[in-house]
Amino acid sequence: MKKEIAAVVFFLKRLIKKAEKLDADKVDLFVERLTVALQEKYKGHWYPDNPSKGQAFRCIRVNRFQKEDAELLRACAESGVQYKDLGLPKELTLWVDPGEVCCRYGEKNHGFTVATFSSEDDDDKEDVTKKVTSAVERVTSDYHSGSSSDEDSMLVHRC
Repeated sequence: MKKEIAAVVFFLKRLIKKAEKLDADKVDLFVERLTVALQEKYKGHWYPDNPSKGQAFRCIRVNRFQKEDAELLRACAESGVQYKDLGLPKELTLWVDPGEVCCRYGEKNHGFTVATFSSEDDDDKEDVTKKVTSAVERVTSDYHSGSSSDEDSMLVHRC
């Protein structure tokens, strides 16, 4: 769980830094608080033998129907950051599952893998950093604000 949370937090940190609305100290405090919030939320909802179980509960989702994610709001409140200053895309879904973190920007776009882990991983941080950096570039260069939300979109996914 720690590796997956670290990957999603690193991904969000890169997105937030790219928006250039917060100074580095505020970003660091926000991601520290977000890490704790996600660890507390996912405790008891992490199933390595059945990764899709609890998937919707662990999802970080922002769209026209849910403009702010509860855990992101909590981290903002605890770090003194305004949610709008995160500079996140208007439509973003992150699935944090045992062994994999996936992203979808825009409700009608396909999801893609941010990072994967196996029980045999030697914590190759450089590889994860490259994958997350590539995923951030994909979101910030390809994001189309014209994508529309689909209220009935399924949260269960396959990257």
